[in-house]
Amino acid sequence: MRAMTPAFSASALRVALAGREVLQGIDLSLPQGRWTAVVGPNGAGKTTLLKALAHLLPAQGRIELLGRPAREWGSRERARALAWLGQGQEAGAEDLRAWDVAMLGRMPHRPWLSAPTAADHASVEEAMRRTQCWDWRARPLGQLSGGERQRVLLARALAVGAPVLLMDEPLANLDPPHQADVLALVRRHVAAGGTAITVLHELTLALRADDLLVVDGGRVLHHGATGDAATHEAVQRVFAGRIRVHALDRHWVALPDA
Repeated sequence: MRAMTPAFSASALRVALAGREVLQGIDLSLPQGRWTAVVGPNGAGKTTLLKALAHLLPAQGRIELLGRPAREWGSRERARALAWLGQGQEAGAEDLRAWDVAMLGRMPHRPWLSAPTAADHASVEEAMRRTQCWDWRARPLGQLSGGERQRVLLARALAVGAPVLLMDEPLANLDPPHQADVLALVRRHVAAGGTAITVLHELTLALRADDLLVVDGGRVLHHGATGDAATHEAVQRVFAGRIRVHALDRHWVALPDA
């Protein structure tokens, strides 16, 4: 059977910020059709890695998206293939209605300055209902709580309809039930043939993914299935043995080591 082209591959990937090398020659291959959670301690380079893959930061080395070098993708074409949800987005957009923010996800599908189509409206409504923010679609973003705002931004990402989702801390500001809802949305996206790559600080929730990419000091320490013993050992090692991975009710959980 022919191997599927990776969603992302990178070789000798380096990123320097403010004169400091944050990513130090990373090589990786992230498969399509799976959910990969990126984990590691604070300052490990997780967000920088995601931004480099999304073409949001200048980087040295080679990056391929869906088998094509990053430099060969036009910006609109990339925006249709790759949906991005970052931290602290939409600063300065406080007066925009939640509906208008979610509609921004449809921009890669429309000619410049053209009005939204019926298909755009249908995609945005579906995304807002899936993220349970439809009821406040007419409210300005500045009037929403942190959790409500996060659900609108997630709706914008889903409205793109991209096969690849890159999400940096998508569970931020969400209460546990809505965190579970987001994870269910990610799982549905992958079950439908999509790919998800998420940075998560909540290790127990990260262990719900298919694979873990363990990062520290700007390097990849381990990449493997979440159920593998070697993956659990890598997680425990990167956090200096202060947590342990345990089996609980058919799931894996990460708990502080007493």
